[in-house]
Formats: sequence, C-alpha cells, structure tokens
Amino acid sequence: MKLIKRNKENKGNEEIEVKPEKSVVREIIEWTACVLIAVILALLVRYFIGTPTIVQHPSMTPTLLSNDRLILNRLHVKLGKEIEKGDIITFEAPSRIFVPAYQITDNNYVAEYDKEINGLIDNFTYYVLEIGKTSYIKRVIAVAGEHIKIEDGNVYINGELYEEPYLPEGTVTTDGGGYFLDLVVPEGTVFVMGDNRGDSTDSRCFGCIPLEKVESKVLIRFWPFDKFGKVE
Repeated sequence: MKLIKRNKENKGNEEIEVKPEKSVVREIIEWTACVLIAVILALLVRYFIGTPTIVQHPSMTPTLLSNDRLILNRLHVKLGKEIEKGDIITFEAPSRIFVPAYQITDNNYVAEYDKEINGLIDNFTYYVLEIGKTSYIKRVIAVAGEHIKIEDGNVYINGELYEEPYLPEGTVTTDGGGYFLDLVVPEGTVFVMGDNRGDSTDSRCFGCIPLEKVESKVLIRFWPFDKFGKVE
C-alpha cells in the first residue's frame, strides 16, 4: 500500500510505503502450523528412530535398575536388522502373561497376542502414541531354531551350558514360575528373560516373542550420569 504525502518545501508529492499490519488470525495460523509440524516430526523420530524411556521394574537388575533412563534404538528394528542373543530389547507385552502347563503343546510355544486394534485412529493411538500399551524390557537368550533348556539352575542352548557373563556370579536360573523350560524356539521368534532371574515375568511364563512385536533395541543409558554409555 502506498500513500501520497504533500511536501510543503518543494510542493511536490512524496510517496511513502506503508506496510499493512499482519493479521492476528494469520499469525495464530502460522504458529499453530509450526507447532503441528514440530509435534509430527517428534512423533516420527520417536516411532521410527529412537525414544527415551524409564525403567520401571527390577526385572533386569543388576544390569538395569528402576528409574534408569535409556535411549531406545527403534531404527534397528524398523530396518529389519537381526536381533541377536544377548541383545536387550523392548517388546509389546503379551495378552496372556502366564500359560499353565496343561495348555502347553508342541505347537504353542509362541506368546499370545489377541488385542484387536481397528481403524487408523486406534492404530495411531496405540502404536504411535502408545496409549493403553504395555511394553516389557528383557534380554534375548535364544533365537529361532535353537533348543533352550532350563534345568538345575542353568540355561542350556543346543545341549551346551550357556555362558552369561552379565549375570552376577552364582546366579541361579529357576523356572520363574513358568513352564516354557524345554523347547526349540519357533521361526520368527526369540526367547527372552530378565537378568533378575528370581523376579522376572518372561518367556518362561508366556512363551517366545514374535519378532513383529519387538519394538526396539536398548542403545544407551543416559541417567544416572555416572553410568552413561552403552548397555550390555
């Protein structure tokens, strides 16, 4: 917009450019768009790349303690990279966390997931925002095709004693209250246990975890600061 102003000294006309003030509504829209973009980017990073989390249960003691702060590597899973023995992972909690002995057969060694998530909004709420979703953090002990057997306080893989240097000396691996103690890990699954063998609900109780239910691999611990670094 331009206004014409009379110059008294030279009798001429002087053009003055006047910039219109920014609309309040337009400014609100711009700020709202910025906030939405920031939220969307944060969710994408959290779902596909990595996310912070807090350990809330002592099942991984002494490796991880309650209230430890971790960074989870989701990209490892999203890219379909291999999950290996010894990895500490997070996964969606099974629908059924205990299967009694009389219900275990040779073809049901896989943990049960029967929760139905229908529709785009429900999927977004459950899998991205993780509202109403429970996740566990455990260590991978055996992978597909391996024969795991828990006997006399020890873990055997394919008939050989499995060395676990991350456990305190003298650790005894009991049945953990479960009955999945002697099996061949089915294809597309992993057998997991907590390092705190006396206080962990894991594959001994609910069976092997399907790889599609694995959410992330633990990357680093950033708190407490004196323990900052890679978790093994």
